[in-house]
Amino acid sequence: MSSSSDTAAAAPQEAIPECPHCQKPMPLCICDSVKPIENRIQLLILQHPQEQDRALGTARLTARHFPNATVRVGLSWPSLAKALGKPVADPSRWAVLYLGSARATDLDVEGDVVALTRKGEAADNQRAILNRIEGVVLLDGTWSQAKALWWRNAWMLKCQRVILNPAHPSRYGRLRREPRRDGLSTIEAAAMMLASLEKRPDIAATLHASFERLLARYREVQASMPELAPKPAAKDRRRRSGRRKPQ
Repeated sequence: MSSSSDTAAAAPQEAIPECPHCQKPMPLCICDSVKPIENRIQLLILQHPQEQDRALGTARLTARHFPNATVRVGLSWPSLAKALGKPVADPSRWAVLYLGSARATDLDVEGDVVALTRKGEAADNQRAILNRIEGVVLLDGTWSQAKALWWRNAWMLKCQRVILNPAHPSRYGRLRREPRRDGLSTIEAAAMMLASLEKRPDIAATLHASFERLLARYREVQASMPELAPKPAAKDRRRRSGRRKPQ
């Protein structure tokens, strides 16, 4: 006869409920501390459907801060307008963050956000180009997933491609290794992009504080709830927040 302890061990583990807003496991939800930010620059986060890092992903947490933000999950959309769910949208007034092989450190240009030409070179008249931007597209997923999103949405070529020039690596630290210094989480990428384009350092400060709270919460619960830990990464499971980076 099986013991009661054997029966308990064989019982299926109850699923951890998730927040309906950020879609994180409830022990990791920090929605009650999210500070709203009015944004002039629109934000569109396209998340690859196989991006499954519920614990440390930041796409929906980022969008929770802004009334003018949209998260879409999928592989391709026929146009920017369709991705936004709007009747019309001008992609030439939007920037898409896609790192590719370009590195800001290899380009003779300053600034947090760098506009590129079709050839991946630094564009002339950086200030004029960036001042025209009305919206930002972030790609959320691993490096290979971000690449898939970039190649499957031809309308992105009509947008202004940009890369970031961060002074510091991602706050993920040892929780998630990045293969490149400019590989940031989605929330860090949004912080850098919108703060620079809107000339509002308060945006970066608010988003960085939110990200720090998430990381602190994760460290608090990971020892007692190992089931929340992200799955072991394959070689390409690295965030690209132009990517998320850039859940």
